[in-house]
Amino acid sequence: MLQRVSGLNKTYMMQLATIFLGFIIFGISENIKGPAIPRIQYDFNLDEMQLGSLLSLNALGYLIACSFTAYLTRKLGIKAVTLLAFGAMLVSGILIFFSRSYPIFSSSYFLMYIGNGMLEIGLAILGARIFIRNTGTMMNLSHFFYGLSSTVAPMIASGMMSVTLYGHMLDWRGMYLVMLSLSVLPMIPALLSYFPGDDLPLEDRVPLKMLVRDPALWLLVLILSFGVVSEMAVGGWLVNFLEKAYRWDGVAASGMLSAFFFCFSAARLFLGPVTDKIGFNLSLIIFSAFSAVCTFAAIWGGESLAFLFAAAGVGIAPIYPTIMAFIAKRYPRGSDTAITFTVTLMGIGSVVGNYAIGAITSGIKNSYGLDAETGLLRGLQAGYGFIGLCALICAISGCILYKYLKARKELI
Repeated sequence: MLQRVSGLNKTYMMQLATIFLGFIIFGISENIKGPAIPRIQYDFNLDEMQLGSLLSLNALGYLIACSFTAYLTRKLGIKAVTLLAFGAMLVSGILIFFSRSYPIFSSSYFLMYIGNGMLEIGLAILGARIFIRNTGTMMNLSHFFYGLSSTVAPMIASGMMSVTLYGHMLDWRGMYLVMLSLSVLPMIPALLSYFPGDDLPLEDRVPLKMLVRDPALWLLVLILSFGVVSEMAVGGWLVNFLEKAYRWDGVAASGMLSAFFFCFSAARLFLGPVTDKIGFNLSLIIFSAFSAVCTFAAIWGGESLAFLFAAAGVGIAPIYPTIMAFIAKRYPRGSDTAITFTVTLMGIGSVVGNYAIGAITSGIKNSYGLDAETGLLRGLQAGYGFIGLCALICAISGCILYKYLKARKELI
């Protein structure tokens, strides 16, 4: 009996190591590009349009990965898919290192984001299958590791590009090779572990046609899509807002962004048990409403309440992992399909959402005509206000979901 328990504990530890290390690698691969982009642009003599096209490979590779990852999971199993995702990122790092022409480099970069997309969905499916107890806590803890690596990755990448090894500077190619080679680390526990769910017969899995008939799933798509827009847009717009609206210098504005990510990471580390205690339905409403209130108060309150921009991270951080936990609980026999469907639509929604912020900002700014300074301020406020509106839509959708599930006595 003791040997059996010990074996189960060892398997679970290997599963946890795969997921936690996987999220660290995921955060690294997504966030090392910041320091490298200027050097990549210089080396390949890229104009702004070419650079934009290169970065758009992120969304394209991600959406393509969404289209086939669930299918591969059903055919090959989640273990094989996870290993393929890590392997694709490792191979892309090697190809990036040896790329000397832009077409080869862009192809290698595209492969990296294919692996990235596969990895995000694979880790979500793994978590849904493994975290049977304390699902909210464990999902938030897993995503904390993503936030942690996302925070330190740009600093490590920046320092590594100036490292000299055997008389040669690593530069951005060597940095990508070293950082993406870390994908080997989670492959080790993945190889040594067993992951449940692959042995579930196809006839026992809930088909997509049945899932899309559930209004709750569409409400989860709404909450996740607007939540991710509200989460991701902060990184692209907060520094810009503080510098142009309040005339902050770059250091102070970046410091506020760091404070946001600190609040964001802390929330994922500490608020997981709260989601399990009060329920996922209530958690989605409370946290997203808190983020909306903080964002609107920061805009309307002016510079003296700018700290609330950072505090908004506390509310928006648990949304993504809580949705994943929700799906795991509600669709135990179709979590891989439900996650892929939800995350794919989220990816499309987040692209549209970020374009909307730019369009709102420009539209309001231009409507003021010659009064450029006031127009810029109002445009920035309106654009950033859309980020708060996204969080508010999350809360409203959460209320509708709560009412729908409560009427059926299916609250989670």
